Amino acid sequence: MLRSKLLKLFITVSIFSFSSVAQTYAPAVGQPGNTAMHKDSSAFINWATGCKVVRGYQDISNTSLGFASAGDSSMALGPAMSNGIVSLGDGGTAICSFQYLIKNGPGPDFAVFENSFDDSFLELALVEVSSDGINFVRFPAHSLTDTLTQTGSFGSTDPTKINNLAGKYRGGYGTPFDLQELAIFSNININAITHVKIIDVVGSVNKAYATRDHYNNMINDPWPTAFGSGGFDLDAIGVIHQNTNVGLTENDLENNFLVFPNPVNKGEKLIVNSKVNSTSIDVYNVSGQKIESTNNNFLSTSTLDKGIYFIKISSDKGSINKKVIVQ
Repeated sequence: MLRSKLLKLFITVSIFSFSSVAQTYAPAVGQPGNTAMHKDSSAFINWATGCKVVRGYQDISNTSLGFASAGDSSMALGPAMSNGIVSLGDGGTAICSFQYLIKNGPGPDFAVFENSFDDSFLELALVEVSSDGINFVRFPAHSLTDTLTQTGSFGSTDPTKINNLAGKYRGGYGTPFDLQELAIFSNININAITHVKIIDVVGSVNKAYATRDHYNNMINDPWPTAFGSGGFDLDAIGVIHQNTNVGLTENDLENNFLVFPNPVNKGEKLIVNSKVNSTSIDVYNVSGQKIESTNNNFLSTSTLDKGIYFIKISSDKGSINKKVIVQ
């Protein structure tokens, strides 16, 4: 009996050990089998248009140092490597919104860009998506990086040991995510994603601070990064598949709505001229927050600060988003 139990234990441990060693993921940029997507890839058809950031501490184990401070939320907008970065700090978050809904298509549907200067200094983040900005579902991240020794502040991470974690690739190359992996979840619509949330990985192997993956493994990455640019540095989120078919085609919608003047001087009316029955106009700031609504065919700008806004015009034929500048 004892011999049988020992044999079963040996087999179990052997299989587990083999699986741990054998399991590998896509390698670094330039190596065969990598999944990195270059910022200039024609696959990208749009980029984040709104972002709200909640900073984390520079060092969660020494809160007296304060919060990360490099960049601001506007720097997560637009194409990668064109607008700076925003640093999230330990456990900080960024929730980004988009001109159109992100949808599930063949292969990856969007990619997240970080600004790592090489293929091994990898600051990582968890990624979640939502169809309403309230209920989020997380991609099943996996880290096989050793957790016996803390990765130092400028230490290295092997990309073949991480999966579904943003920051897997160096600056200018996005980490792709496939919505099909989340098809089993009923609280999101993988063909109507409105928001993407980025959550900095606190790379500490101290159980008091550690971030864990889908399998409850601690995720070991460079830590502490006790400076203003500490934590995950969000550069951009590129959209690969988007859903613009809401009753009419995108071109039809564009032709049915005319917004003028644009840019508009603060205090002037922004007119929405529509060939169909418009039902509402919603105004969003660059952080993706709705700040004003009206059922009129014009919008007063007297209460708006100078800057960039996005308006969503809804009608019985569908809806469309427009970028507006108040000057």
